[in-house]
Amino acid sequence: MLTSTIIEERKVSLVVIPLTIVALAIAPSVVSGSQLITMITVLQFATLTLAWTMFSGPTRYISLATAALFGMGVYTSALLRDSLPIEALVLIGAVAAFVLAFAIGLLTLRLRGVYFILFTFGVTALIRSTVQWWESTVSLTVGRHVEGATNETVYLLMTIIFSLTLVVAFLLRNSKTGIALVAIGENQDAAEHLGINVTRVKVLTFAASAVFMGAAGAVMATRFRYIEPAIAFNPLISFLPVVMAIFGGVSRLWGPILGTAVLIVIQEFLITEYPFWYLLLFGLLLIVTVVWLQGGLVELVERVYWWLKIEWIKMKMRVKMRWREWREA
Repeated sequence: MLTSTIIEERKVSLVVIPLTIVALAIAPSVVSGSQLITMITVLQFATLTLAWTMFSGPTRYISLATAALFGMGVYTSALLRDSLPIEALVLIGAVAAFVLAFAIGLLTLRLRGVYFILFTFGVTALIRSTVQWWESTVSLTVGRHVEGATNETVYLLMTIIFSLTLVVAFLLRNSKTGIALVAIGENQDAAEHLGINVTRVKVLTFAASAVFMGAAGAVMATRFRYIEPAIAFNPLISFLPVVMAIFGGVSRLWGPILGTAVLIVIQEFLITEYPFWYLLLFGLLLIVTVVWLQGGLVELVERVYWWLKIEWIKMKMRVKMRWREWREA
């Protein structure tokens, strides 16, 4: 990426990030109840996708452990909601996800390529099966009921978590660690020769990104109300952030957020208007994106932006030429 492009992206981010946080803060006073619920879903997946992109975006390690890390937060609420306030559960869920991600990182981040993908997916399945065995054999419970919270409370907490995720992702992207992650993604062996402690950088970044996944899980459990391993560790939670990040584009900070928002809105529309065609249309949309728009929506937006900019410059030049001709006449 050119230096001028990096500087321009930083300047834009320093303006857009505060405006985004302010807009989210005032949204409950201007949107309807159903729209607020949709925004909660968008914030949930935007947080998961952005957190996933922190590590997997620059390193190109496709992690499928998101469901396990999110599920740790969900089960934190399921186990402790009756005795602790939701704010404390968010912190405990974040710490639990960090510890689990740190352990997974130590075990798996020496692997590369498809082996890493399969291992993270296998770890998620293992954790789900272990929790299910514990619930049915030791605690003798089929599922757990979680005390709910109001939509306004859930939205406020998810806004805070998303905002922190966004700020940390921006700081990471523009830090030495972010540059090291990009170097690892380009050529891990070369990064090691340059003196980068590859294992430490990967493990700590992977664990740090899990903090936001666990926190989001602890909050969203109060909306699920009923928790069981199949809900808490749903495999779709691992796959959807990957799809949303690819759909939006990982080359820009706002790409995963844009991809999440657009996909959630399209999903809501298709489920409502075309329930029997929903999966087919949704799948076709993703295929079109992967085949013809490999850079994601970011690539499309930037193409339109530069086309408009060029057309604007051409129009200004034509106006100047016409003005000059008129004055000379």
